[in-house]
Amino acid sequence: MSPALLLGLLSLAIWIGLLLARGGFWRARQRDDRGAAAPPPASWPGVVAVVPARDEADVIARAVAGLLRQDYPGPFRVVLVDDGSSDGTAAVARQAAAATPRPERLVLIGGAPPPPGWTGKIWAQHQGIAQAVMRGIAETGEAPRYLWLTDADIGHAPDTLRALVARAERDGLSLVSLMARLSCVTPAERFLIPAFVFFFQMLYPFEWVSRPGRVAAAAGGCMLVRREALERAGGIAAIRGEIIDDCALGRALKRQGPIWLGLTDRARSLRPYGGIGEIGRMVSRSAYAQLGYSPWLLAATLLGMVLTYLAPPLLALAGAGLPRLLGLAAWLLMALAFQPMLRFYRVSPLWGLALPAIGAAYALFTLRSAIDVWRGRGGLWKGRAQAMAGRA
Repeated sequence: MSPALLLGLLSLAIWIGLLLARGGFWRARQRDDRGAAAPPPASWPGVVAVVPARDEADVIARAVAGLLRQDYPGPFRVVLVDDGSSDGTAAVARQAAAATPRPERLVLIGGAPPPPGWTGKIWAQHQGIAQAVMRGIAETGEAPRYLWLTDADIGHAPDTLRALVARAERDGLSLVSLMARLSCVTPAERFLIPAFVFFFQMLYPFEWVSRPGRVAAAAGGCMLVRREALERAGGIAAIRGEIIDDCALGRALKRQGPIWLGLTDRARSLRPYGGIGEIGRMVSRSAYAQLGYSPWLLAATLLGMVLTYLAPPLLALAGAGLPRLLGLAAWLLMALAFQPMLRFYRVSPLWGLALPAIGAAYALFTLRSAIDVWRGRGGLWKGRAQAMAGRA
């Protein structure tokens, strides 16, 4: 068997396996607007949103306004933790709250610097959760049943919280998480953003996440957490050093009860990602952490990406005979698999043919992530290098 024929058979087998035996990840069917809507509970439990914010003055007004305009019928507050911002984030948040009908729902606290072993975001969430529990007990005699962990650059539709709580109450969930719709306007965003969600679903098929089993994940932009489940899991401190904190929280909470993760139009990113460089830095921040800081897994991942994304077009364009046909078939399968996500993001289906180039870009981002860790600049977020270089 020639090397080209073997390469073609391997690439085609990989795509057939992904399409048939990976939880149907590519169909993008797990969405919060599909199926029967959860009925309202008999009584609406208390919820506190916890929002860590560090230098978010450009987006925090829209985020705060969206949270304070939730049409949630039960007790609800927003705790915003100003994590050492230098751009006036807190002042902008106060002004935004004052322009809403319920400004008293906002509680603004100043965060302390993170202690050793904590990432900045998780430490800010820890302080916000402590404040949420304390205020809940002081005002109502009990802590809130749910904590809504969301980011300062996410905008929420007015019915987001109502839908989250209704689903959690109906299904007895420890966690309900929504993958916010990311900005997909610029050419670079259309090139890379739908694939970011596509690859995430490939790693963590949403239907598997929502079923019993070992696969667990969450999307950090929108996570409704049952407080008692979080406390049983050891609190937010249980994931204090994690770079990929949302998936780590998903794993911890799935051990306490069922979880659910889906796509949504209700939550949207408020910040454009701009060019390829900015998106690459976002991906590189956590890619090597996803591989457990292992150079062996890095090498295996890069080899796998070559077989999966680069070999098919190379065979299709430069091969001959059966290897060429196998390459064409694998390329066609990957382009077809990408179509549901492209439709969700309302971009041209022709981007499916570009998936090999997109995969190559993500391979480079992954390699860059490892290099950043080796140089002591891994997990860089808002000026903080948070990846544990010693793990490499």
